[in-house]
Amino acid sequence: MSAWQPYVDDHLMCEIEGNYLSSAAIIGHDGSVWSQSPTFPQIKPEEVAAMMNDFAEPGTLAPTGLYLGGTKYMVIQGEPGAVIRGKKGPGGVTVKKTNMALIIGIYDEPMTPGQCNMIVERLGTADEWTEEQRVLTAEAVHYGNVKYRGWQLTTVMLNSLNFLGP
Repeated sequence: MSAWQPYVDDHLMCEIEGNYLSSAAIIGHDGSVWSQSPTFPQIKPEEVAAMMNDFAEPGTLAPTGLYLGGTKYMVIQGEPGAVIRGKKGPGGVTVKKTNMALIIGIYDEPMTPGQCNMIVERLGTADEWTEEQRVLTAEAVHYGNVKYRGWQLTTVMLNSLNFLGP
């Protein structure tokens, strides 16, 4: 099991107001899968490249759409350079870019876009990570795996995942 799996299992696939994401993943900027839920689609290198291009040059995905595992999502308002949001029928996707990874959450009704955004974007807020977590992330990217025992989330991060305010 990947050291990142608890982030996906416990903090992306978590319950929020009785709802859950359909699938989630943490993907390196190079397209490498750090961790994913069992139902996360097989992401293609060109799909990751297109997302990374949109983060570098916001708006490039709008004309063509956002693709994940071959499924097309209409790009809706996000945060240029930081968050891409997509919609497909009653569901959608949120992609949060961190310094080293993309945090991706896919949802269907009854989960709302706002609930998906909250889960994905809060976990992707690197300012809430401890210095130890940042070092371990750097090691994971440099060495290809995380060298530590027992990943602990900070209280701040846990509280932010449970925050249901504005």
